[in-house]
Amino acid sequence: MFEYKGIKIKWLGHDSFSLVGSIKIIIDPYRITKQEKADLILISHNHFDHLSVDDLKNISTKDTTIVAANECIDMLTGFSFKEKIGISPGQEKITRGIKIRSTHAYNLDKINPDTKKPFHPKEDNKVGFLFELDGITIYHTGDTDLTSDMTDLKPDIALVPVSGTYVMTAQEAAKAVERIKPKIAIPMHYGVIVGSEKDAHDFKQLVKSCEVQILTKE
Repeated sequence: MFEYKGIKIKWLGHDSFSLVGSIKIIIDPYRITKQEKADLILISHNHFDHLSVDDLKNISTKDTTIVAANECIDMLTGFSFKEKIGISPGQEKITRGIKIRSTHAYNLDKINPDTKKPFHPKEDNKVGFLFELDGITIYHTGDTDLTSDMTDLKPDIALVPVSGTYVMTAQEAAKAVERIKPKIAIPMHYGVIVGSEKDAHDFKQLVKSCEVQILTKE
């Protein structure tokens, strides 16, 4: 666990985090080992390792609010959430006292066809989340490459994918951090499906503009 100005941050593996302040927020739950219950759940897109129905059942109650990319909403049947909110890139929503702004999260077309990543096309409107919890601003990029949406966001904490293949490599993620300008960067999207702890450490060595915290999976 990493604590920053009263916010307790746990990396639950892959792209999933628990952030606890005045409320508990869980982002993209996937293969969560502990039966944590969330006040607010954020879902960046509809892939199975981000929208995991089994995990949602384990962490939600009738008092849980969920904010998810619009493409996810039809997949959230059978849940008795307190509130279910769809969001598109560039929108702002306020729920549970939390202001949430979504950003585009998508793969860029590469010149070299061998490195083209078709997994997260821009037209799908998958999202990242920029939100404030108890005065601390957190940016979860979602599954993305380096995009113009990241420019000068200046969050306190940025949660950034580093494993390549479906998202940015460690090198690309380090460039993204220079653009985002956070105070602290935390690598994610490794250790499950693709990527390893080496990607996180490569990222840390490359980042010169802010502090990097590599978290242990909980």
